[in-house]
This record gives sequence, structure tokens and C-alpha cells, in this order.
Amino acid sequence: MLYIVWKPKQRVIKAFTAHWAEVLEQSVSYYQHLTPDKKLTFHQRMMNFWGGVKITGVKLQVEELDEELIAASAVIPMFGFDKWEYAHIDEVMLYPSTFIQSFQFDDRAEDKQILGMVGTGFMNGKMILSRNALHNGFQNHNNKHYKAIHEFVHLLDKEDGEIDGIPQVLLNHQYSIPWLDLINAKMEEINNDKSDIRNYWGTSKIEFFAVASEYSFGRPDQLRRKHPKLYDMMVKCFNQEPQYIAKRKKLGSSAF
Repeated sequence: MLYIVWKPKQRVIKAFTAHWAEVLEQSVSYYQHLTPDKKLTFHQRMMNFWGGVKITGVKLQVEELDEELIAASAVIPMFGFDKWEYAHIDEVMLYPSTFIQSFQFDDRAEDKQILGMVGTGFMNGKMILSRNALHNGFQNHNNKHYKAIHEFVHLLDKEDGEIDGIPQVLLNHQYSIPWLDLINAKMEEINNDKSDIRNYWGTSKIEFFAVASEYSFGRPDQLRRKHPKLYDMMVKCFNQEPQYIAKRKKLGSSAF
């Protein structure tokens, strides 16, 4: 079970405005499928996130939409748990576009390619995101690439002290070995060109977990159709299943 760790508040929000809810309806497909009571819970958890995590613009002015998409990206992976909080983050630094390992974004840099990362060492507690990547993830409602969700999943992976692709804080003990077996099998298929999953999934267990999570929240219907065992494991891991898929399964429909 996950337990909340309350952090000193940096921002006080008295109420979630109707305008913010409208923005979510327009921009976040995950939110659109929630029931009215679940949407209220989603609002509260966004406010909890804003209260404990600072969002800083680096050579840009942070806008309302930026704040909403970052908070939504944090809430989505943990929404299946009643109590939640990220223990290893106090600030999200938003960059205009991609950046290099030294956190610079000189347009002339040939290796300027990072879209987001979880900081370590002197940057521990920081997440760095590209605004372009943040927005691109939500612009296409059929998208399965959500860079911000990807980075928050890395934070979840870190909850047990190590980012290793084995999220002990999410996986019940009995699922750990099946999860490892599934990852190993899928990575072998990918690296032997016997899978439709893109090659990046096969680079490491760490990245496999993060990109599989993006896929499960962005295109759960497609993941269930193409990779049912992986879909079922992600449902167990995050303790949630999209409402529209659950309804179809209850009715005995397999059409997606």
C-alpha cells in the first residue's frame, strides 16, 4: 500500500476552477473518461501536487496549461491508489524544447535531444521537461507517447530506492517474478525483431517499464488487443483500468 507523505505547501489553492476543468476536458483524454465523482478526486489530487511541487520555467513563462498538463501527468499513474505522493520530487523545471545532458538548450548543440529526465546528484528532487514534449503528448488523443508521464513513472520506480524497471512500491510480491519474466520475454522479442513494439523498449528494463506505462495510459485499447498479458500486468501494477474498457469486458465484448 502507498502512504502519503505530506510536504510543506508552496502554494495554496482554495478551489479548482470551472475553467481548469474545461481545459482538462479539452486536453486530457484520460480525464474525459472519468465519472463525475472521479473527476472531483482528480482535481483534488492536482491541487495536492501543486501544493507540494514547484513548477519553474527556464527561459520561458510558465502558463496555466503547462501547470495543468504537468499536474495531470503526475496524477494519472497514481490515480488507482487512495493515498499517494511522490517522495523524490520538489520541483519541475520546464524548458522550451529539448536539452543536452548539461541541461543547456543551445540550438547549435549537435547532441541536443533529451525531452525529459529525473535529476540525480545535485539535481536530486528535480524533474526536467521539454514544454514541446509535454504538449505534444496531449495534443493527439490517440497518442501513446507521453513524455511527462514517462518521467513520473521513473519517479515511481525510484520509490523503492532504485530506478531499475521493477517498481516494488506498485507490484505486489507475487507479481514481481511474473513481471520480470514478461519483461525479459518481450525484450527478447523486440531485440530479435519479432515484435511490433519499437526498439527503444528493448534498451533496458528501466525504459521498458516507463514506455509500457505511457502506452497503457495513452492507448490502453490497443495495448490490450496487441499485448494482452502486458496490458493485464499494467492494470495490476497501477491498480486501475480505463472505465470504458472495464464496461466492454463486463458486457463480454472484445471489439476495440
